[in-house]
Amino acid sequence: MFEGFTATQVDVGEARIFVRFGGDGPPVVLLHGHPRTSATWHRVAPLLVRAGRTVICPDLRGYGRSRGPAFTADHAGYSKRAVAADVVAVMRHLGHHRFALVGHDRGGSVALRLALDHPEAVSRLVFADCLPLTEHLSRVTADFATQWWHWFFFAQPAIPERVITADPDSWYVGDPEAMGQENYDEWRQATRNPDVVRSMLEDYRAGLTVDRRHEEVDRAAGARVGCPTLVLWSLQDDLEELYGDPRAIWRRWAHDVRGHGIDSRHHVAEQAPEALASALVGFLRSGPDPQ
Repeated sequence: MFEGFTATQVDVGEARIFVRFGGDGPPVVLLHGHPRTSATWHRVAPLLVRAGRTVICPDLRGYGRSRGPAFTADHAGYSKRAVAADVVAVMRHLGHHRFALVGHDRGGSVALRLALDHPEAVSRLVFADCLPLTEHLSRVTADFATQWWHWFFFAQPAIPERVITADPDSWYVGDPEAMGQENYDEWRQATRNPDVVRSMLEDYRAGLTVDRRHEEVDRAAGARVGCPTLVLWSLQDDLEELYGDPRAIWRRWAHDVRGHGIDSRHHVAEQAPEALASALVGFLRSGPDPQ
Protein backbone atom coordinates (compact mmCIF):
# COMPACT_ATOMS: atom_id res chain seq x y z
CA MET A 1 0.00 0.00 0.00
CA PHE A 2 1.40 3.43 -1.07
CA GLU A 3 4.54 1.86 -2.54
CA GLY A 4 7.16 4.55 -3.15
CA PHE A 5 5.42 7.06 -0.86
CA THR A 6 7.00 8.70 2.18
CA ALA A 7 5.11 8.73 5.49
CA THR A 8 5.91 11.27 8.19
CA GLN A 9 4.48 13.35 11.03
CA VAL A 10 4.40 17.14 10.66
CA ASP A 11 4.16 19.36 13.75
CA VAL A 12 1.90 22.30 12.87
CA GLY A 13 1.73 23.85 16.33
CA GLU A 14 -1.35 22.69 18.19
CA ALA A 15 -1.57 19.48 16.15
CA ARG A 16 0.66 16.75 14.72
CA ILE A 17 -0.45 15.59 11.28
CA PHE A 18 0.38 12.21 9.78
CA VAL A 19 0.88 12.51 6.03
CA ARG A 20 1.82 10.32 3.08
CA PHE A 21 3.27 11.84 -0.08
CA GLY A 22 4.79 10.61 -3.29
CA GLY A 23 5.18 11.24 -7.00
CA ASP A 24 6.55 14.10 -9.03
CA GLY A 25 4.75 16.98 -10.71
CA PRO A 26 2.03 19.48 -9.74
CA PRO A 27 0.73 18.73 -6.24
CA VAL A 28 -2.76 17.46 -5.42
CA VAL A 29 -4.00 16.95 -1.85
CA LEU A 30 -6.54 14.20 -1.10
CA LEU A 31 -8.69 14.70 2.03
CA HIS A 32 -10.59 11.69 3.38
CA GLY A 33 -13.95 11.54 5.13
CA HIS A 34 -15.45 9.86 8.19
CA PRO A 35 -14.50 7.38 9.56
CA ARG A 36 -11.61 6.69 7.18
CA THR A 37 -7.94 7.63 7.23
CA SER A 38 -5.62 8.71 4.43
CA ALA A 39 -5.30 5.00 3.57
CA THR A 40 -8.71 5.18 1.86
CA TRP A 41 -6.85 6.69 -1.14
CA HIS A 42 -4.47 3.73 -1.55
CA ARG A 43 -6.00 2.69 -4.89
CA VAL A 44 -6.36 6.22 -6.29
CA ALA A 45 -3.04 7.79 -5.26
CA PRO A 46 -0.82 5.53 -7.44
CA LEU A 47 -3.00 6.26 -10.48
CA LEU A 48 -2.52 10.00 -9.96
CA VAL A 49 1.23 9.53 -9.54
CA ARG A 50 1.32 7.67 -12.85
CA ALA A 51 -0.54 10.60 -14.39
CA GLY A 52 2.30 12.94 -13.37
CA ARG A 53 1.14 14.32 -10.05
CA THR A 54 2.69 14.71 -6.64
CA VAL A 55 0.06 13.26 -4.32
CA ILE A 56 -0.30 14.25 -0.65
CA CYS A 57 -2.65 12.31 1.65
CA PRO A 58 -2.92 13.56 5.26
CA ASP A 59 -4.94 12.12 8.11
CA LEU A 60 -7.29 14.91 9.17
CA ARG A 61 -6.72 16.35 12.63
CA GLY A 62 -7.73 13.74 15.20
CA TYR A 63 -8.33 11.00 12.64
CA GLY A 64 -6.04 8.03 12.09
CA ARG A 65 -2.54 8.86 13.33
CA SER A 66 -3.00 12.65 13.46
CA ARG A 67 -3.48 14.25 16.87
CA GLY A 68 -5.09 17.53 17.82
CA PRO A 69 -5.38 19.75 20.88
CA ALA A 70 -7.37 19.17 24.06
CA PHE A 71 -11.12 19.16 23.62
CA THR A 72 -13.02 22.34 24.53
CA ALA A 73 -16.66 23.21 25.02
CA ASP A 74 -16.79 25.36 21.87
CA HIS A 75 -15.27 22.57 19.68
CA ALA A 76 -13.08 25.19 17.95
CA GLY A 77 -9.99 23.00 18.10
CA TYR A 78 -11.66 20.61 15.66
CA SER A 79 -13.32 23.20 13.44
CA LYS A 80 -12.88 22.98 9.69
CA ARG A 81 -11.00 26.29 9.89
CA ALA A 82 -8.42 24.71 12.21
CA VAL A 83 -8.16 21.55 10.11
CA ALA A 84 -7.81 23.56 6.88
CA ALA A 85 -4.96 25.52 8.46
CA ASP A 86 -3.28 22.19 9.25
CA VAL A 87 -3.37 21.24 5.57
CA VAL A 88 -1.88 24.57 4.50
CA ALA A 89 0.87 24.22 7.10
CA VAL A 90 1.67 20.66 6.01
CA MET A 91 1.86 21.72 2.37
CA ARG A 92 4.17 24.62 3.15
CA HIS A 93 6.34 22.26 5.18
CA LEU A 94 6.57 20.04 2.09
CA GLY A 95 7.44 23.03 -0.09
CA HIS A 96 4.07 23.54 -1.82
CA HIS A 97 2.32 26.91 -1.58
CA ARG A 98 -0.31 26.25 -4.28
CA PHE A 99 -2.02 22.96 -5.02
CA ALA A 100 -5.10 21.18 -6.31
CA LEU A 101 -7.42 19.95 -3.58
CA VAL A 102 -9.83 17.00 -3.40
CA GLY A 103 -12.22 16.52 -0.48
CA HIS A 104 -14.52 13.54 0.08
CA ASP A 105 -17.33 13.55 2.66
CA ARG A 106 -16.09 15.45 5.77
CA GLY A 107 -12.89 16.18 3.86
CA GLY A 108 -15.07 18.18 1.47
CA SER A 109 -16.07 20.51 4.31
CA VAL A 110 -12.39 21.04 5.08
CA ALA A 111 -11.67 21.66 1.40
CA LEU A 112 -14.39 24.32 1.19
CA ARG A 113 -13.11 26.09 4.28
CA LEU A 114 -9.54 25.97 2.98
CA ALA A 115 -10.55 27.42 -0.40
CA LEU A 116 -12.49 30.25 1.25
CA ASP A 117 -9.88 31.05 3.92
CA HIS A 118 -6.79 30.54 1.73
CA PRO A 119 -7.86 31.18 -1.88
CA GLU A 120 -4.29 31.88 -2.94
CA ALA A 121 -3.34 28.29 -2.06
CA VAL A 122 -5.91 26.41 -4.16
CA SER A 123 -5.56 26.09 -7.93
CA ARG A 124 -8.36 23.59 -8.57
CA LEU A 125 -10.96 22.12 -6.25
CA VAL A 126 -12.88 18.83 -6.23
CA PHE A 127 -15.82 17.98 -3.97
CA ALA A 128 -16.91 14.33 -3.78
CA ASP A 129 -20.11 13.21 -2.04
CA CYS A 130 -20.58 16.39 -0.05
CA LEU A 131 -22.31 19.76 0.19
CA PRO A 132 -21.63 22.78 2.39
CA LEU A 133 -22.79 21.97 5.92
CA THR A 134 -25.30 24.80 5.94
CA GLU A 135 -26.87 23.57 2.71
CA HIS A 136 -27.56 20.23 4.39
CA LEU A 137 -28.91 21.89 7.53
CA SER A 138 -31.18 24.27 5.64
CA ARG A 139 -32.80 21.27 3.92
CA VAL A 140 -33.46 19.02 6.90
CA THR A 141 -36.41 16.77 6.16
CA ALA A 142 -37.71 13.56 7.65
CA ASP A 143 -35.76 11.66 4.98
CA PHE A 144 -32.53 13.49 5.83
CA ALA A 145 -33.02 13.03 9.58
CA THR A 146 -33.72 9.33 9.07
CA GLN A 147 -30.79 8.62 6.76
CA TRP A 148 -28.30 11.05 8.31
CA TRP A 149 -29.38 10.68 11.94
CA HIS A 150 -25.78 10.13 13.02
CA TRP A 151 -25.04 13.86 12.53
CA PHE A 152 -27.33 14.69 15.42
CA PHE A 153 -26.43 11.68 17.54
CA PHE A 154 -22.71 12.47 17.27
CA ALA A 155 -23.39 16.03 18.42
CA GLN A 156 -24.74 14.89 21.79
CA PRO A 157 -22.39 15.31 24.76
CA ALA A 158 -20.74 12.17 26.20
CA ILE A 159 -23.34 9.62 25.06
CA PRO A 160 -21.86 8.75 21.63
CA GLU A 161 -18.43 8.00 23.09
CA ARG A 162 -19.95 5.57 25.59
CA VAL A 163 -22.03 3.83 22.95
CA ILE A 164 -19.32 3.53 20.30
CA THR A 165 -16.38 2.53 22.51
CA ALA A 166 -18.49 -0.08 24.35
CA ASP A 167 -18.56 -2.21 21.18
CA PRO A 168 -16.61 -0.64 18.30
CA ASP A 169 -16.66 -3.88 16.31
CA SER A 170 -20.44 -3.63 16.05
CA TRP A 171 -20.47 0.12 15.42
CA TYR A 172 -17.78 0.34 12.73
CA VAL A 173 -18.21 -2.44 10.21
CA GLY A 174 -15.78 -2.77 7.31
CA ASP A 175 -14.94 -5.36 4.69
CA PRO A 176 -11.20 -6.09 4.30
CA GLU A 177 -11.71 -7.51 0.82
CA ALA A 178 -13.58 -4.42 -0.41
CA MET A 179 -11.34 -1.94 1.40
CA GLY A 180 -8.03 -3.74 0.91
CA GLN A 181 -6.50 -5.55 3.89
CA GLU A 182 -3.92 -2.91 4.85
CA ASN A 183 -6.45 -0.09 4.55
CA TYR A 184 -8.90 -2.09 6.64
CA ASP A 185 -6.29 -2.85 9.31
CA GLU A 186 -5.30 0.81 9.58
CA TRP A 187 -8.92 1.95 9.72
CA ARG A 188 -9.82 -0.71 12.31
CA GLN A 189 -6.93 0.25 14.57
CA ALA A 190 -7.93 3.92 14.41
CA THR A 191 -11.62 3.39 15.08
CA ARG A 192 -10.83 1.29 18.17
CA ASN A 193 -8.82 4.15 19.70
CA PRO A 194 -11.02 6.14 22.14
CA ASP A 195 -9.07 9.36 21.43
CA VAL A 196 -9.72 9.00 17.69
CA VAL A 197 -13.40 8.28 18.31
CA ARG A 198 -13.72 11.41 20.45
CA SER A 199 -11.91 13.49 17.83
CA MET A 200 -14.20 12.25 15.06
CA LEU A 201 -17.20 13.18 17.20
CA GLU A 202 -15.71 16.63 17.76
CA ASP A 203 -15.61 17.01 13.96
CA TYR A 204 -19.40 16.59 13.90
CA ARG A 205 -19.98 18.74 16.98
CA ALA A 206 -17.97 21.51 15.36
CA GLY A 207 -20.00 21.02 12.18
CA LEU A 208 -23.28 21.90 13.86
CA THR A 209 -21.86 24.84 15.82
CA VAL A 210 -18.68 26.77 14.96
CA ASP A 211 -18.47 25.50 11.36
CA ARG A 212 -22.09 26.35 10.69
CA ARG A 213 -21.52 29.89 11.97
CA HIS A 214 -18.44 30.31 9.76
CA GLU A 215 -20.40 29.25 6.68
CA GLU A 216 -23.29 31.56 7.59
CA VAL A 217 -20.87 34.49 7.75
CA ASP A 218 -19.48 33.53 4.32
CA ARG A 219 -22.96 33.20 2.84
CA ALA A 220 -24.02 36.60 4.17
CA ALA A 221 -20.85 38.17 2.73
CA GLY A 222 -21.36 36.50 -0.65
CA ALA A 223 -18.05 34.65 -0.46
CA ARG A 224 -17.49 32.18 -3.31
CA VAL A 225 -14.75 29.86 -4.51
CA GLY A 226 -12.93 31.44 -7.45
CA CYS A 227 -10.96 28.50 -8.86
CA PRO A 228 -12.31 25.83 -11.25
CA THR A 229 -14.44 23.36 -9.27
CA LEU A 230 -15.43 19.77 -10.00
CA VAL A 231 -18.39 18.17 -8.20
CA LEU A 232 -18.63 14.37 -8.11
CA TRP A 233 -21.21 12.21 -6.43
CA SER A 234 -21.79 8.47 -5.98
CA LEU A 235 -24.83 7.29 -7.91
CA GLN A 236 -25.47 4.47 -5.43
CA ASP A 237 -25.44 6.89 -2.48
CA ASP A 238 -28.27 9.26 -1.50
CA LEU A 239 -26.94 12.77 -2.24
CA GLU A 240 -28.77 13.18 -5.55
CA GLU A 241 -31.84 11.40 -4.20
CA LEU A 242 -32.12 13.91 -1.34
CA TYR A 243 -31.18 17.11 -3.18
CA GLY A 244 -31.32 16.65 -6.92
CA ASP A 245 -28.32 17.79 -8.98
CA PRO A 246 -25.55 18.69 -6.46
CA ARG A 247 -23.95 21.02 -9.01
CA ALA A 248 -26.91 23.39 -8.74
CA ILE A 249 -26.28 23.79 -5.01
CA TRP A 250 -22.53 24.19 -5.39
CA ARG A 251 -23.05 27.00 -7.90
CA ARG A 252 -24.18 29.11 -4.94
CA TRP A 253 -20.66 28.69 -3.54
CA ALA A 254 -18.35 28.60 -6.57
CA HIS A 255 -18.12 30.51 -9.85
CA ASP A 256 -16.96 27.70 -12.15
CA VAL A 257 -18.70 24.38 -11.41
CA ARG A 258 -18.82 21.23 -13.49
CA GLY A 259 -19.12 17.54 -12.61
CA HIS A 260 -20.99 14.26 -12.87
CA GLY A 261 -22.02 11.15 -10.97
CA ILE A 262 -19.89 8.01 -10.57
CA ASP A 263 -21.36 4.51 -10.39
CA SER A 264 -20.29 3.69 -6.83
CA ARG A 265 -21.42 3.54 -3.25
CA HIS A 266 -20.26 6.19 -0.80
CA HIS A 267 -16.60 5.20 -0.35
CA VAL A 268 -15.78 5.91 -3.98
CA ALA A 269 -11.99 5.91 -3.59
CA GLU A 270 -12.17 2.27 -2.52
CA GLN A 271 -15.11 1.11 -4.63
CA ALA A 272 -14.52 2.88 -7.97
CA PRO A 273 -10.88 4.04 -7.91
CA GLU A 274 -10.34 3.93 -11.67
CA ALA A 275 -13.44 5.99 -12.42
CA LEU A 276 -12.56 8.50 -9.72
CA ALA A 277 -8.93 8.79 -10.81
CA SER A 278 -10.02 9.21 -14.44
CA ALA A 279 -12.34 12.07 -13.46
CA LEU A 280 -9.60 13.74 -11.41
CA VAL A 281 -6.94 13.39 -14.08
CA GLY A 282 -9.28 14.74 -16.75
CA PHE A 283 -10.17 17.75 -14.62
CA LEU A 284 -6.60 18.47 -13.61
CA ARG A 285 -5.49 18.25 -17.25
CA SER A 286 -8.33 20.39 -18.57
CA GLY A 287 -6.12 23.45 -18.56
CA PRO A 288 -3.09 24.95 -16.86
CA ASP A 289 -3.41 25.46 -13.13
CA PRO A 290 -4.65 29.06 -12.73
CA GLN A 291 -2.03 31.34 -11.22
